[in-house]
Amino acid sequence: MNLQQFRFVREAIRRNYNLTDAARALHTSQPGVSKAIIELEEELGIKIFERHGKRIRGLTQPGRDVSLVIERIMSEVENLKKVSAEYARHDSGTLTIACTHAQARYLLPRVIPKFRERFPKVHLILSEGSPPHLAQMVRYERADVAIATETLAETPGLVALPVYPWQHTVVVAPDHPLADLPANRASELTLERLAEYPIVTYDRRFSGRPIIDETFARASIEPNIVLEAVDADVIKTYVDVGLGIGIIAGMAFDPRRDKGLVGLPAGHLFGTHITRVALREGSFLRDYMYFFLEMLSPELTRDLVDEAMYG
Repeated sequence: MNLQQFRFVREAIRRNYNLTDAARALHTSQPGVSKAIIELEEELGIKIFERHGKRIRGLTQPGRDVSLVIERIMSEVENLKKVSAEYARHDSGTLTIACTHAQARYLLPRVIPKFRERFPKVHLILSEGSPPHLAQMVRYERADVAIATETLAETPGLVALPVYPWQHTVVVAPDHPLADLPANRASELTLERLAEYPIVTYDRRFSGRPIIDETFARASIEPNIVLEAVDADVIKTYVDVGLGIGIIAGMAFDPRRDKGLVGLPAGHLFGTHITRVALREGSFLRDYMYFFLEMLSPELTRDLVDEAMYG
């Protein structure tokens, strides 16, 4: 048996048992992948995959156990590569950051310039997507870290660490009736008052949107959501043109920048949320990864991260 066979089995599982897709991802031929898997099964004396004719349908029970072992082996192979790179090229490499648009727009601009100043030879890649997609990118080693509010803490195989808490803000035009509500009387902003107006807010996968829906549902109130978007800047744009009031993450509202809008704190309605950074459980972290994590939050010290990652 060899690493190539393990790689083929792992990719076949990741590609939902489609050997053509697995072969394409590994830049090889489908017959070659199929042959290597069959040879591994013969050597082990067990069937890894359930088949219907020539098509793979899933894992056998022994195959599930084999897949866990293969995943551990391949993870350690990747760790060996990272150890080698850490000592051979201490201050260079690639850091792939999977994040939502909100984190790319509002969190990372204060982090990345400092990181680049400290590690100018590290190539940075930002990959945006929905929280479930970001979690799978880290889980399957297509990204080094993921930053999001939803999903990460519930995804098996990931270690999710808190970065910062935040609350929602309601944004309205200056001439809107809610704009006259004084900041020191924010508690007068109620779900009932919000439901009187058309609402522009996030797509259901992003920035605490499930909590918004659950909060209205618990109060037996049906909000009039007229537009959903993944980007707070888009939401603010449509509030500005009069489509409705907006509900956005608090970090996305800056009174100095958003002078054409009024922001009303809504934490008392929708609670406090935690943005987290996720790492693949047991993966080897290079020095610049520790630096990046501590730039995200000073509380993410090397000792704390190591304790969470390796116990």
